[in-house]
Amino acid sequence: MPEVQTDARTEMLERVYDRYNHRRFIGADPLQFAYRYSAPEDVEMAAFLAAALAYGRVQQIERSVENLLARMGPRPYKFVVGFNRSRRAKLAGFRHRFTSGETLAALFEVLRSVLREEGSLEACFARGYDPGDADVVPALTRFCDRISDRHARRRGGTLDRNFMYLLASPSRGSASKRLHLFLRWMVRDDEVDLGLWTSIDKARLIVPMDVHMGRLCHILGLYEGRTVSLKTAVQVTRGFAKIQPTDPVKYDFALSRIGIMENCNGRCGPACEACELLETCLERENWRR
Repeated sequence: MPEVQTDARTEMLERVYDRYNHRRFIGADPLQFAYRYSAPEDVEMAAFLAAALAYGRVQQIERSVENLLARMGPRPYKFVVGFNRSRRAKLAGFRHRFTSGETLAALFEVLRSVLREEGSLEACFARGYDPGDADVVPALTRFCDRISDRHARRRGGTLDRNFMYLLASPSRGSASKRLHLFLRWMVRDDEVDLGLWTSIDKARLIVPMDVHMGRLCHILGLYEGRTVSLKTAVQVTRGFAKIQPTDPVKYDFALSRIGIMENCNGRCGPACEACELLETCLERENWRR
């Protein structure tokens, strides 16, 4: 068990959590779509697809997820588990940046077989999960490999680049931000996160590192450097684990609101006066000078 830090930074993070970690703030987050459903299997599928498409501008992500789920009807799980030629036709013309309706159809064909065998994405993920692993990265790699291997067999051993972008595996050097985001939603259980998966220990989760978290974690002194990679995400998570050993991604949603809702760009401005991170940010900037 790592040494637990209880210092001014911990108190600051708790204030950020208390301020932002509320359901009313998920309006600009793709997690909002999962809350439209009541059946656990539909919640899981909607969350997985929303996370998979969570790249690009916020407004574009919202439009694309809205569009996709509308095409799939009221039960996204049933749409996938019963995916066939007529349902493939409903995806015609869909596009979200690199992701076309054909790419999604290829994904749904694989997920159909996975769901028919395993019953849920959680069961598929848990098959490769070892509680003895330091974090979920090995399990996530095995999960991605199982899906991508099935995709490759359908294509005579080749992998489609756009398909693999949807399923950004750690084994290919990706920070896997969207997949770690999905895992946070599924495993953690509070006012924001769903807590639908019970077979995975939240202490093994990895912080989903996007541009906002990268900037704020740099300000907090959790890592140095200019690039955000899987190594960065693991380093940042270990830093948070010194504060919250059993829940290292606890502050992810709240901290990312500072970037998304308050338009934090790392430069001091009038809006910074009410920010809990102001003192730390100023100290960091003075140190850099």
